[in-house]
Amino acid sequence: QVHLVESGGGLVQPGGSLRLSCAASGSIFSIFAMAWYRQAPGKQRELVATITGGGSANYAGSVEGRFTISRDNAKNTVYLQMNSLKPEDTSVYYCNMGVSSYPLIYSTRDYWGQGTQVTVSS
Repeated sequence: QVHLVESGGGLVQPGGSLRLSCAASGSIFSIFAMAWYRQAPGKQRELVATITGGGSANYAGSVEGRFTISRDNAKNTVYLQMNSLKPEDTSVYYCNMGVSSYPLIYSTRDYWGQGTQVTVSS
């Protein structure tokens, strides 16, 4: 079994910064792509950023240039540095990882964090 635990959310003023973390634990063999999604009230969950096992990152147009996704493979952790935050960034943020775990190391499954609230307001 694999568990993802997120941290770092909170309340921040417009223009401020936050750093989200998501750490995976359990019977991990390998972690492939990692990603951050967000979901605002009454809206569908949307992809914010992805990072491959090799470190290549992609971003939604709405966060390009303001958010940075990174990963620490030794710690099985993905980060999301969020700068120049706007009220429209207010959402619950979820991390997602593609993980192969023991004993079925040739099978990959998607895992999700529990979500962390980010509120941007003055």
